[in-house]
Amino acid sequence: MLVTQQPVLKRFWYPVMPIVELAAKPQTFQLLGEKLALWLDRAGKPSAVRDRCCHRSAQLSQGEVIEGAIRCPYHGWSFNGEGVCVNVPQLGEGAIPKTYRVDAYRCQERYGYVWVCLNEPLTDLPDLPEATDTQFRQIPEFYEQWHCAGLRLMENSFDNAHPHFVHAKTFGVEQEPVPPQPDSFEETEFGLRMRYVLPVFNSDVQKQNLQMESGRTVRISEGTWFMPFIRTLKITYPNGLVHLIFTAATPIDDRSSQIVQFCLRNDTEEAVTAESVVAFDRAVTLEDRAILEGTDYDVPLSVSEEQHMATDKPGIMMRRKLAALVKGVGSREWGVGSGEFSTVASETVISAIEPT
Repeated sequence: MLVTQQPVLKRFWYPVMPIVELAAKPQTFQLLGEKLALWLDRAGKPSAVRDRCCHRSAQLSQGEVIEGAIRCPYHGWSFNGEGVCVNVPQLGEGAIPKTYRVDAYRCQERYGYVWVCLNEPLTDLPDLPEATDTQFRQIPEFYEQWHCAGLRLMENSFDNAHPHFVHAKTFGVEQEPVPPQPDSFEETEFGLRMRYVLPVFNSDVQKQNLQMESGRTVRISEGTWFMPFIRTLKITYPNGLVHLIFTAATPIDDRSSQIVQFCLRNDTEEAVTAESVVAFDRAVTLEDRAILEGTDYDVPLSVSEEQHMATDKPGIMMRRKLAALVKGVGSREWGVGSGEFSTVASETVISAIEPT
């Protein structure tokens, strides 16, 4: 699946940039192949328009913000958050033609990031109750470009077979390669939820982060996938610590994703420093990155093009739901005959690879 060739993906919200990056000047960002100009208006709220002036195609992001509008660096035309030209210096007091405008996009701030939707949204932004819970603190972890498909990262996040190999140096137990079965698995309209218990090894750094002495523990994990490329992983430890990781693979183009990750924890800086938390999670994600950047970016939505095993059930579900989405029909209306796969076909595959 090449993301830039799927118009329906423009109907989802994506976190594109920490809002603090707009404090000093406008910024540019490429979302699904579309270059955006981003800035803060008079009220401090983010705005997003196409990063091309309608006059001579200069990049608006190279300009500056004047009275809440973004001013083109080429001839000084200014545009508001709706994309309407509000000032043309060369016209003096003359009326500005209504055709002087640029494409504007839905834009808002949430969780410290600027979110953009390029078309009529199909869903709301993910709701994270912990983000407004005073018992939790939010820790920014990283914001960087990975050269891999967002779907690969989403599948990886729900793959219980990979930790004991990919993460053998951080928390995996390579000697115990058989992964646990999920305690629960639920499909939602625009995603899925899965709960499972995973035995893990605690390194010295992780013992400190978890405030545990034991080298072994279990993670009670609740993973939620939000179509198309956002997930949360809520990990609860036996001592009551909750560590919720939010990860978004915002699609830049067909080959690259902007990875946004932060965590929410019900402890304090005095107990465990943010620096220590980030250091461990960073080590884990770099292990994932090393593998994922070597995978094919054109992820097949048909199950016949790659082989599967029982732990691939979440990934198969993701592919089925995305296949139905890009086809523009309900997930149970897509026939099997074309070589694509429908709900019936995917359930057949899932049932075939699951242990009896």
